[in-house]
Order: sequence, then C-alpha cells, then structure tokens
Amino acid sequence: MSIKAFAAQAPKGELKAFEYDPGALGDEHVEIAVSHCGICHSDLSMLDNEWGMSAYPLVAGHEVVGTVAAVGSRVTTVKPGARVGLGWYSQSCMRCGQCMRGDHNLCPTVESTIVGRHGGFANKVRAHWGWVTPLPDGVDPAKAGPLFCGGITVFNPLVQFDVRPTHRVGIVGIGGLGHMAVQFANKWGCEVVAFSSSAGKSDEAKRLGAHAVVNSKDDAAMAKLAGTLDLILVTVNVPLNWPAYINALAPRGRLHFVGAVLTPIAVPAMAMIMAQKSLSGSPLGSPATTADMLAFCARHKIEPVTELFPLSKVNDALDHVRAGKARYRVVLENDLKA
Repeated sequence: MSIKAFAAQAPKGELKAFEYDPGALGDEHVEIAVSHCGICHSDLSMLDNEWGMSAYPLVAGHEVVGTVAAVGSRVTTVKPGARVGLGWYSQSCMRCGQCMRGDHNLCPTVESTIVGRHGGFANKVRAHWGWVTPLPDGVDPAKAGPLFCGGITVFNPLVQFDVRPTHRVGIVGIGGLGHMAVQFANKWGCEVVAFSSSAGKSDEAKRLGAHAVVNSKDDAAMAKLAGTLDLILVTVNVPLNWPAYINALAPRGRLHFVGAVLTPIAVPAMAMIMAQKSLSGSPLGSPATTADMLAFCARHKIEPVTELFPLSKVNDALDHVRAGKARYRVVLENDLKA
C-alpha cells in the first residue's frame, strides 16, 4: 500500500506529487485518512530547512484532521471511523519522568510529525495512539486542524501557569497564534489586552475578545500599561522592545514566549528581580491538555479563522501564507483520490 502526498525535494522547492510505502502498521500506531490539514509557519521553516534538521523528500503538514483508517493490534483508545486530530508531535516514549507525570510534550525523545518522517500533506498519515486525539462534537473538522498546533500552543500556558479569571492578559501579535489566544483568554474570563502594530486589526481583535488594543509602536501607550499585566503571551517571531513589555508586567507577572524569536532577548535583571517577574517559554501541550482544549472550544464556540484550499493547490496555499495574506490560518482539504 502506498500513501499519496505532496513533497519538497529540496529547500524552498516546489511541492510535487509523491508516493511512499509506509510499511506495516505498528502495534501501537494509528493510520489516519486525512480530510484536512492546516498550514503552519513551522511547515515553512521545515520546507526551507531554516532549522537545519529537514530531510528530503519532505512531506510537511502537522495540523491533521481525519478519520481513523486502521489501528495496530494494541490500540484500544480509538476505532476505525473515529474523527481524530494530530499535531506537531506523533510519539513519545510513555515511560520517562516527563511522560509519567503528564508532560509528554517535554519527553526527551518525543517524535515530531514532520521531522524525520512524513506528515499530513497527504491522503494518510500515521502516529502513536497517544498523540491521536478524538475530535468532540461541536468542533468543525474543516477548521479544527490549526487547533492541534497553534491552538494548543497558546492554550497550554493558561493551564501551566494557573491563569485566573481575575488576571489581565496581554497577547502580542494578532495573527495565526494570537487570534486564537485572544479567544481563549477571553473565554477563560480574563481581561485581554491585544498588542498589534497593525492599526487595521483593532476592530477584529475586539470582535475576537480583546477588551483593549494597544499599538505596540506607541511608546506612550505602552508606558501607560506599566505594572498592570499578569501574563503577556508573545506569539510573534520577531524582535521587539522587550524592556517595554517587561515594564508592563505586574509584580509576579510573566513574559511568556510561544513564538520562535530567533534573536537574543535583552532582559533588565533588576526589573525582573525587584518585582519578582518571570521570563519563560513552552512547546505545545500534552495529549490530555489538547483534549481539554478541544472540549473548551466546543463549549465556548471557539474556532480559528481559516481559509480553505484544496490539497492539490498546496503550492498556491503556501505562497499565500508566505506572502502574509492568510487570515488567519490556511487549511488544505484533501482532494486526492485514494
């Protein structure tokens, strides 16, 4: 049996039709018939080998939604026909200290869906049962893909850091990650301040749940926030005026990064020490937290803002994302024949 996909043969290369034989299905693995797959900026980074760990041919795609096509002999968590999703991680060891305490996403040998293996820009993809999460009723399969990467990435900090409904939360960047973070923080009960350098996003940020929108390039507006925010979630990957954001933190406040900022971050130590402020980061979330996030989305009618492209037009979709035109996530719908 072969899996049909679209693969890049070299960095920044056009994706072309590709087939591969996945071999026998493992005893603890699940095969998913892909119906939809989101496009994440991490897909672009892998396709372009920006992180120096891509292997070609490369089938990207790690925001998968589909139905279970087959299960290994030891899989009891899902059955064929079940609607499920798969994100950045596809397997963890299930026995290390991190896995045993529920931090599977911090497993030292955790396997990524598109690192050293083929992902979801295909008609099928495989993963360990532990990372294959059932999709609850009330979550639209055509929109759910981005929740399995971007969604859990911004939801996880609310859980990890005991964010409360009385907290004031800042969201830096109203894009693919940020627009979901605003919705989560609002439904969490928090007062939400959105930071954006794009004046045109103010109304939409408020519609998504922001109570206030601050122009991150306005020094006076930033200064007025001094000492007021309990959590600032950074969803962008570009360098900003970090001391201004640290200044906006309340005592015991936290500046938390989920955007992959690749340049060093300047931190004024005395400002951190005297108000007991924190700087941190996190990768996605555990399978249990992902399931909780999906239930939260179903309960509160939260979903990504998406644009739909057929999988056969994957190169057009990637160009759309590269050009910064996506509002706010692009999802591929599988139109490949079996």
